[in-house]
Amino acid sequence: MPKYVMLSTLGPDGYARLRDNPERLLEVNADVEAMGVKVLTQYALLGQYDFISILEAPDERAVARLATTLSARGTLKTLTLTAIEVEDYIETLGGGTGS
Repeated sequence: MPKYVMLSTLGPDGYARLRDNPERLLEVNADVEAMGVKVLTQYALLGQYDFISILEAPDERAVARLATTLSARGTLKTLTLTAIEVEDYIETLGGGTGS
């Protein structure tokens, strides 16, 4: 199944909600799973983004729906990238033989 990287940045309401209920992160992950997208791993970040989530989804449409649904809540913004496993990428390039 395709994998995706989702970078998330919290807005003021998101920070307030998280401060009041840190377990909200797990509740959101349950919402994500209910939309048919699996959270493979997740990290809190220091810097430009607040969280990175590695996701597995049936297709880009499922991830687009997820990103729109999460962003519509008004508590965060997302940047989502398609992730290609290195072995698959090498195969796509013809095994690195320059062909």
